[in-house]
Amino acid sequence: MKKWWKTLSMAAASLVLASALTGCGVVSSGGEDKSSQAKEDGDKIVVGFSMDTLKEERWQRDKDLFEAKVKELGAEVKTLAANGDDAAQLNQAEQLISEGVDVLVVVPHNAEATAAIVDKAHKEGIKVISYDRLIKNADVDYYVSFDNVRVGEMQAKEIVKQAPTGNYVYIGGADTDNNAHLFREGAMNVLKPLEEKGDIKIVYDQFSKDWKPEEALKNMENALTANKNNIQAVIAANDGTAGGAIQALAAQGLAGRIPVSGQDAELAALQRIVEGTQTMTVYKPIHAIATKAAEIAVAVAKGEKIETDQKIPNGKIDVPSVLLDPIAVTKENVLDTVIKDGFHKLEDVYQNVPKDQWPKQN
Repeated sequence: MKKWWKTLSMAAASLVLASALTGCGVVSSGGEDKSSQAKEDGDKIVVGFSMDTLKEERWQRDKDLFEAKVKELGAEVKTLAANGDDAAQLNQAEQLISEGVDVLVVVPHNAEATAAIVDKAHKEGIKVISYDRLIKNADVDYYVSFDNVRVGEMQAKEIVKQAPTGNYVYIGGADTDNNAHLFREGAMNVLKPLEEKGDIKIVYDQFSKDWKPEEALKNMENALTANKNNIQAVIAANDGTAGGAIQALAAQGLAGRIPVSGQDAELAALQRIVEGTQTMTVYKPIHAIATKAAEIAVAVAKGEKIETDQKIPNGKIDVPSVLLDPIAVTKENVLDTVIKDGFHKLEDVYQNVPKDQWPKQN
């Protein structure tokens, strides 16, 4: 129970107030900043975690690591996942707000639609942290992510090493996800100057609805058909879209012959990398972002001011931001990155490779 309930001296007044709050479904007075209210001894901080999806391996890891760190810090987490449904995510966020969370952490499915979540949370004095993906056109309090423009640049640079000339295909993520636009921006920072020089030609450039591999598969099939299989390189925005693109290439006997990028260091992608059908992925150490977001969330709930060294524009304000460093992963450094960090096990990554070809661990 919150401290301001306990300061009421008359039992009758407490009963009236409690009934009113139950009826409206919130546990803070309108607009008051809950983060500035000191917690009494025994009052546990509650962090709301509104997630876009748990259907992908990467996000299951985020959930587990974030929840573990929050609990380590002495707080509690309430997590709800909308699995790509904008209306469901809004309803779930409203549920978390009504249950009296002290701070709300949001992984948005739709960068624009989730602005409504920020407005609703702020009306109840609850601060909002945008996790990994930036919420657009809203007064977001903090943003914790990776340098996503740099991710796109890493993808393009690695593919250009493999294919310095020829026809390029860009398979993007969800048009509704701000990160998808940042990845593309980074890739084009590398590719456009090469196209202007005449070294390469971008012959296909499309987003993939909801990041679905089957949408990426369709995009890659369309690119191959339109160019009569005359493709020399594919930049796919994440490992799911890479998987879809590689499936289309395999159907034409081209898997392993055309370099393909990815992102998220998913196990299936790493297996493709060591087998030779995917060129690279971008490892965004999930432990780092989950830990940092948890630390910021608990500190914000305690009313502490967070120092950030960057501000990222979201169309309405410059959001105080913490951006972490991603890592490009290829077959050459997979042992020293994701396996060394314990993100994946050697035997899992190399399970489809003859054991005498496995690298030696120190």
